[in-house]
Amino acid sequence: MQHGPAVRRRKLGAELRALRTRTGLTSGEAARLVGWHQSKVSRIETGASGVKPSDVRLLLDAYRVSDPELRELLLMLAGSDDGIGRHHWWHAYRGVLPPAYRDFISLESQASAMRTLETSVVPGLLQTPEYARAVTRAAVRGLRDEPDERLDALVQVRLARQEVLRARPPLRLSAVLDEAVLRREVGGPEVMERQLLRLLEAARLPQVRIQVLPFSAGAHIGITGPFVIFSFPRTSDLDVVVLDHMTSSLYLERKEDLEAYVEAFNSLQAHALSPEESLDHIAGIVDGA
Repeated sequence: MQHGPAVRRRKLGAELRALRTRTGLTSGEAARLVGWHQSKVSRIETGASGVKPSDVRLLLDAYRVSDPELRELLLMLAGSDDGIGRHHWWHAYRGVLPPAYRDFISLESQASAMRTLETSVVPGLLQTPEYARAVTRAAVRGLRDEPDERLDALVQVRLARQEVLRARPPLRLSAVLDEAVLRREVGGPEVMERQLLRLLEAARLPQVRIQVLPFSAGAHIGITGPFVIFSFPRTSDLDVVVLDHMTSSLYLERKEDLEAYVEAFNSLQAHALSPEESLDHIAGIVDGA
């Protein structure tokens, strides 16, 4: 298990090593091409040290990588600040966002697909402003003593994240929601009703799949807690599982961990209501059934 920055270094290094190998270069030959010592290439490829976006560009040029999507993804992993559009909007909120949250957003912004199990609250990408404010106020430690400006900024970030669902191409979101998510009254009855209606609206988008895991399903494999699986375009080697804790997030990158969580998510989907049945279930809660 690693924290976000370490995972990104390791994944970036592994991909750069694969690209070098594909071109038939040794690490020493690659180093000579860009004017470095061989040990620098080795440290980058093993994730032992960070790497500047400018150095990544040198390597990508040396390896004749011209695909703009792949280049942008690898530069994101290096922490590139010169991206455009939605990929780097969160830098304006550096003063209020913890590093782990910034890492999560950067991964979310570049992912092609996201699978998530939620056991307590509606996923951030599907929250209404009022619901997001209530959740943020309750979740962030000491926030009740913080100025309203900080709360406003954190809510703005949560809502800005939702742009990934409207991007071209959009993020594909598959969410399994424990029924407790729908029954827990967050922000009061009116706020909760609007949130449930928002779920019904979002579920009709072609890129969004929502399934409800009803109480009648009993104990299930996800009962130990929520998780997120990010998948990335072009290479599954960058896929990662994120586990949230009270004060930090843990990132799982090993192949066996990824396979275990993908299998768990598939099992949860099989035990959950179908998307159509889930819509009916949510509508029934709204109607008081």
